[in-house]
Amino acid sequence: MMPADTQPMSPPLTVEIWSDVLCPFCYIGKRQFEAALAQYAGRDKVKVTWRSFQLDPDLPTDPSKTLIRSLSERKGWSEAHARQATDYVTAMAREVGLLYRLDRCVVANSFDAHRLIQLGQAYGKASAVKERLFAAYFTEGRNIADPAVLLHIGTTAGLEPEKVQQMLASNAYADAVQEDIALAHRFGVKGVPFFLFNRCQAVSGAQGTAVFVRLLLQAAEQQNARH
Repeated sequence: MMPADTQPMSPPLTVEIWSDVLCPFCYIGKRQFEAALAQYAGRDKVKVTWRSFQLDPDLPTDPSKTLIRSLSERKGWSEAHARQATDYVTAMAREVGLLYRLDRCVVANSFDAHRLIQLGQAYGKASAVKERLFAAYFTEGRNIADPAVLLHIGTTAGLEPEKVQQMLASNAYADAVQEDIALAHRFGVKGVPFFLFNRCQAVSGAQGTAVFVRLLLQAAEQQNARH
């Protein structure tokens, strides 16, 4: 029998975040959510899971192509419109303290980067891996499909070099990436970032810190009401 002064352990508040390394709004949304988490008193009891998603699974890696040209070809935009869109998102990123240098972006498929995030998840390093991948792509102009770049990112995020090398030399975590994408489709996710709180409240897009604070509080209130 439980002692009278002992309270049962409450389960963690879960937040699942689907995002793509190539999505500029996903990096902005990460910053906004992190700011909200810093303001939330129960942040130590929040479990964040980074879920994989690919906006363009068939995108070929092509370091010779600029992001402006890639956007123009894939979306049917004029280069002027593509440049206007990148200027807009660069200004939006600046508001949350991020320096986007989209003229340096290397057009790359993100599948192996997602496998690296999944490896990071297995060792409690997913957020650090995600951060390094975002910075590498949006600011440093690095090819996030290059195994050498992924090895460097993984090790600087705290993963053992041997673990990263083994992952890169195999198909490890490919199934986990696909499972996340399939789960997103079952939830009806059309775009990212997509935030799911306790599997009961969801919001899509970089909504702003205040919105994420409110959702954390609401999810916690609902969870407390159930226990």
